[in-house]
Amino acid sequence: MTTAPLPHHPVAVVGAGLGGLALARVLHVHGIEAALFDLDASPDARAQGGMLDIHDDTGQEALRAAGLYEEFLARVHPGGQATRVLGQDGTVRLAQPDDGTGGRPETDRGDLRELLLGSLPAGTVRWGAKVVGARPLDGGRHRVTLADGSGFTTDVLVGADGAWSRVRPLVSAARPVYTGVSFVEADLREADRRHPVSAEVVGGGMLFALGPGRGFLAHREPDGGLHVYTAVVAPEDWLDGIDFTDTEAAKAAVLKEFDGWDERLRALVADADGSLVPRRIHALPVGHRWDRVPGVTLLGDAAHLMSPFAGEGANLALLDGAELGLALAAAPGDTETALAAYEARMFPRAEASAAESARGQELLFAADAPRELVEMFTGHGD
Repeated sequence: MTTAPLPHHPVAVVGAGLGGLALARVLHVHGIEAALFDLDASPDARAQGGMLDIHDDTGQEALRAAGLYEEFLARVHPGGQATRVLGQDGTVRLAQPDDGTGGRPETDRGDLRELLLGSLPAGTVRWGAKVVGARPLDGGRHRVTLADGSGFTTDVLVGADGAWSRVRPLVSAARPVYTGVSFVEADLREADRRHPVSAEVVGGGMLFALGPGRGFLAHREPDGGLHVYTAVVAPEDWLDGIDFTDTEAAKAAVLKEFDGWDERLRALVADADGSLVPRRIHALPVGHRWDRVPGVTLLGDAAHLMSPFAGEGANLALLDGAELGLALAAAPGDTETALAAYEARMFPRAEASAAESARGQELLFAADAPRELVEMFTGHGD
């Protein structure tokens, strides 16, 4: 009795987030097929998050390499680069309009993912395919096992599967650690009509309302809603003490951290529509890297998870995917040369951005916040 051979994919990507999709798209542009495996049951299985500022030197370069730059521009949120910085007393410390000249236009993460997905041949992504393990074979190949017991082999295995990557252990023992900051996310829908005071406070783009060790980060979304990230420097178990199944009790518990703050800022949580969503912020060590392992590499959060306080995560994932695709296309039949070239560029770039993100966390929640943030935006700092 013989066993049927496992399916084989020359390039297999675990994770259909922005980085994995960018990689598949650039490979497709160069006539190379990739197979993506994602644990979600469908592309619409869950919300994709809020707004992203796509940087001209990273994310936009990736979209150019993918041949999608013009289509991306059509999805930009007009006015989204406006920035307001407030103190905890509600005083406006900085208000910068979006004059159209900034290099970081805002777009909805879901819209960008939809653009990338729509640019790939049907069937590129295998939905409902949860990877539970992978092991090396000979010649740099790998065998990957899925949760349903099936599997496949591949010549090039790419971990694009986020913070808790199942591929990362093939190259690194590092695991994300808690950064000391926890988020509670909230939404205010139809803000101009239903929450006019909050709409005015946030403005047309991004809001930073900051004090020592805490703050409200919020942005306006294209549908007219407001998405709010309530940030608190807290022990890792702080969120465990809040019952998020009781929304009103959860609001009260979160707002205890903001006693004495301006009521217009507290309303960003008090008046939120729907449930609150807790999230701890984790990061890999700044400068995380690994020795070259044949036939496998990582991109995006799997490679260099960092805090969101420099706005680099999605941009680096896009650029990682694009540059890995270009490297593979430039060295047909020589996978190791391609992977080594990709990692040589990715490692220092990721280290610099991770250090910037860690510094951003210190700056946002400093004892004299938001002074340093205002100085950064106005160019008056050191």
